[in-house]
Amino acid sequence: MEIARAEMWANWSGSQRSSPSIFHPYSIEMLQGLLRVYPKLRVVGAGHSFSALAKTSDVLVCLDQLKGMCDYDREQCRSTFWAGTRLYDVGEKLATIDQALANQGDIDRQSLAGAIATGTHGTGVELPCLSALVSEFELLTADGHLLCCNSEQHADIFAAGRVACGSLGIMTRIQLQNRPMYRLQEQIRLCSLTDLYANIDKWKHQHRHIEFWAFTHSDNVILKSLDETQEEAQAKPDGWLDEDFMLNMCCELNRIWPGLNPWLQRLLNIAIRPSKAVDWSSRIFPSVRNTRFNEMEYQLPVKQGLACFEEVMEVLQQQKAPVFFPIEFRYVRGDDIWLSPFYQQDSVSISVHQFYKQDYQVIFDLVEPIFRKYGGRPHWGKLHSLEARQLCELYPKWDEFMQLRKSLDPQDKWLNPYLERLFIPS
Repeated sequence: MEIARAEMWANWSGSQRSSPSIFHPYSIEMLQGLLRVYPKLRVVGAGHSFSALAKTSDVLVCLDQLKGMCDYDREQCRSTFWAGTRLYDVGEKLATIDQALANQGDIDRQSLAGAIATGTHGTGVELPCLSALVSEFELLTADGHLLCCNSEQHADIFAAGRVACGSLGIMTRIQLQNRPMYRLQEQIRLCSLTDLYANIDKWKHQHRHIEFWAFTHSDNVILKSLDETQEEAQAKPDGWLDEDFMLNMCCELNRIWPGLNPWLQRLLNIAIRPSKAVDWSSRIFPSVRNTRFNEMEYQLPVKQGLACFEEVMEVLQQQKAPVFFPIEFRYVRGDDIWLSPFYQQDSVSISVHQFYKQDYQVIFDLVEPIFRKYGGRPHWGKLHSLEARQLCELYPKWDEFMQLRKSLDPQDKWLNPYLERLFIPS
């Protein structure tokens, strides 16, 4: 057993900080040893969640040493990874066996288990979140036992555990249902809001993936689509301005001189030029995201998506909200995972971001009542204010999940103060 050492821990954005005893186990046996010694544990992957899921003053277990591909099945197009594997490594390892994820988001820094536990997703009306691509997982329970969970073995834990925020145990190995490698063509352009409203319901079916980013002081959005193609690879064109550098610079200027915000946002018409690129899916999905931010994201019933988006835009404009980051709008197919924000619901995902040096609460307090008005469910890894008595109304399987959680963890070993607020009514 390694010696406990108190360390300063912070998530990616810096909004969550604590001083836990951090362990970096490199085997299942070491994990089991930690369970025998410590009454309270939380697990962390890349720390890319904005909420306080990993924040603890007790023991924090980092899975970075448990990474890599464990096994694969060419015939079934499946692969099994250790839970701590980062998404960018998943893509690289799958390429060696001619496999690829069916979908992913535009950030690939997360750990596989962390992304699955929080319902991380990309976009596409026919494509579910990453958790729905899991065909089996191994779970280390609070009593130290290993359970193999799939649709036939421990089916209730499988149905609940693919989005569980680490509250049922530690995912150790994860089997993914993949597909053969494929290329995607990316197209990015400016689009007027008028054109968007007139055509988005048609475009969302014409493209495998579609999303847009809208600025509160611009009549144009950045529209991005991805479609399968047999074309040869075509590199992304070099922009005359580095987009990430420009975003960071504009956020800094907006923070110091908020009155510049409308003018800065209208620079879109000059800075964003139409572009096209082709590459393998694992290379085309990710984007550079070095400018740090905090984020709130809700999943809305798909029929309510545009109405909710319009109201969010209107309120932020009326209140002259000091935010430069655009509002992100995506589509996600429903699934059957008990606490997935997409449970039995095809959804629109709307994300609001704030530069990490600015007070996010001012912005999020404006938009969260709108998300709730339209029946939204919060992303588990993003910031929100809901507690158990509100969350239980959003999930038909809430009570069953909580009963299962209690049976697997009667001593609440996996709960930190944040999860207690989410799961235990006050």
